[in-house]
Amino acid sequence: MKQPVNPVPDSDQPPGHPRSSLAALSLAALGVVFGDIGTSPLYALKECFHSSHGLVPTPDNVLGILSLIFWALILVISFKYLSFILRADNNGEGGIMALTALILPRKARDQGNRKLLVILGLFGAALLYGDGMITPAISVLSAIEGLKIVTPSIAPLIIPLTVAVLVILFFFQSRGTGKIGAVFGPLTLVWFLVLALLGIRQIITYPQVLMAASPHYALHFLYNNGWPAFLVLGSVFLVVTGGEALYADMGHFGVRPIRLVWFSLVLPALVINYFGQGALLLSHPEALENPFYHMAPHWALVPLVVLATAATIIASQAVISGSFSITMQAIQLGFSPRLTVSHTSAKERGQIYLPAVNWLLMFSCIGLVIGFGSSSNLAAAYGFSVTTDMIITTLLFFFVTRERFHWPLRTSLLLCGGFLIFDLAFFGANFAKILHGGWFPLLVASLVFTLMSTWKTGRRILSKRLREGSLSISNFLSSISVSMPPRVEGTAVFMSGNLHIAPPAMLHNLKHNRVLHQRIIILAVVTEDVPHVPEARRSELEDVGEGIYLLVLSYGFMDEPDVPQVLSTLEVGGRPFKLMETTFFLGRETIIPSSRPGMALWREHLFTTMSRNARTATSFFGLPPNRVVELGMQIEI
Repeated sequence: MKQPVNPVPDSDQPPGHPRSSLAALSLAALGVVFGDIGTSPLYALKECFHSSHGLVPTPDNVLGILSLIFWALILVISFKYLSFILRADNNGEGGIMALTALILPRKARDQGNRKLLVILGLFGAALLYGDGMITPAISVLSAIEGLKIVTPSIAPLIIPLTVAVLVILFFFQSRGTGKIGAVFGPLTLVWFLVLALLGIRQIITYPQVLMAASPHYALHFLYNNGWPAFLVLGSVFLVVTGGEALYADMGHFGVRPIRLVWFSLVLPALVINYFGQGALLLSHPEALENPFYHMAPHWALVPLVVLATAATIIASQAVISGSFSITMQAIQLGFSPRLTVSHTSAKERGQIYLPAVNWLLMFSCIGLVIGFGSSSNLAAAYGFSVTTDMIITTLLFFFVTRERFHWPLRTSLLLCGGFLIFDLAFFGANFAKILHGGWFPLLVASLVFTLMSTWKTGRRILSKRLREGSLSISNFLSSISVSMPPRVEGTAVFMSGNLHIAPPAMLHNLKHNRVLHQRIIILAVVTEDVPHVPEARRSELEDVGEGIYLLVLSYGFMDEPDVPQVLSTLEVGGRPFKLMETTFFLGRETIIPSSRPGMALWREHLFTTMSRNARTATSFFGLPPNRVVELGMQIEI
């Protein structure tokens, strides 16, 4: 009989997060969610007038580009994300992985009837790694480039200083963000207030720039400039590159604080700053080299560079933490091998550190800074991955509106079709960047997608091979009831991915040692397509007879499994579970590539390498090493 174990009341608060006031949540959201989009003024408008576009800062061009920026912020962020996409939460969590899981119930995924959606969601997640590499590089580099305005002689030191800041940033990731997180919100608040003050200072001298809020300036600019104007959209898109962060971080703070902060502070500050830069260009076209820093009085340049560097570090921190979170979700959903995960906070479950991901991002960022040499060159590589993600989000959101919201087909097509119009426009403009650096995030995404898909497919084939010639639980029970092997004191836990068959490790133990323990627990750890599983549904136990129990531990894809902690709360067969009287039996498969149907031979070798370097189940599930016995076997795939 199956029964849940140790039910506890559900909490009405997000797991791992204490009750907080709206003001506190809003301030915290300001420091984490809006860092990326908040640092775009450092380089976005400057890139719109990049020499490759062949545009000069005439009044028509400045007002036209400002109008495009204004309406991009309104349509993409305010309308698409804040008004609609944030409604598609997966038990309070957002992001492309959560969205994919939301529209793919397990039974549908197992039937393989939505393979294209899986591919889209997986590729979208892979693209975020490219963004995680470029964002710190371009943000920190663009901030430190302000030193050239203070003293041009410091130009040769820009790259070394940027590399030094990045090394420090990644070095401190292992310490966790808990201690410095408290200053993120207040410091970002100061940043946005400074953005607004800088903009107001210039708008006062040229108030006509406010006319750019009219959409006819954008339409007039596109009509008069043709193809160059279309390519400018690729630079205009830089002002909304933080849009995906709004959705991905909704689970940490909730929708209400994000919307409140956006409409009351972030959007006004950004618009005022962009319009201020435009006003400066209208009165001083020679400031085009770096309009953001030229808005400030000379005495404020050094403090502004320091503040901008701090703001870009905060923005980079959010992207880096997001990469850790995506990797953890991929591991839990079976798209990545187990990696070493360190928990940097005893209170907040979301604060994690993955060394392998951290150092990969650091060396990639440093390589980008040295290879591209300037924020302008990096801007050519930036944006392609984000706009592709936005298209994928729109496509997945369409299925959410149909299947979860039950909207009429006409309504879903009208809304999502409208989103796709400007998504595809930005995508087309950014597509031209591929030869000038846009290939980099595409290459990263392709490599990550190959690794993820190979791991998922390889595990499925491996599971199939293990089932071949296996013995069902019912047949195993029948056989031992007849032969009745000797039973020894204690408890044996056999971890298995399929509770319908006898674990190979158990069969090997019986074959070679010719004994069974008095209590046997066949344990399966499953990840559900929700972010968190409440404690009330964590455990499900079934007594199948002969002293054998089937135990299922359920986790969400953002939960961290701690098997001993759960086992210590159980009573099995009327007796409490004692860890020091228990032996954990694990199978250790040696995978041998072969010509059998399944995957290409090169992918089988790749899967073998990934398996060999994966973190052991002992450490991943927190099992005590001195209570673990591993039984090896060779399997051809």
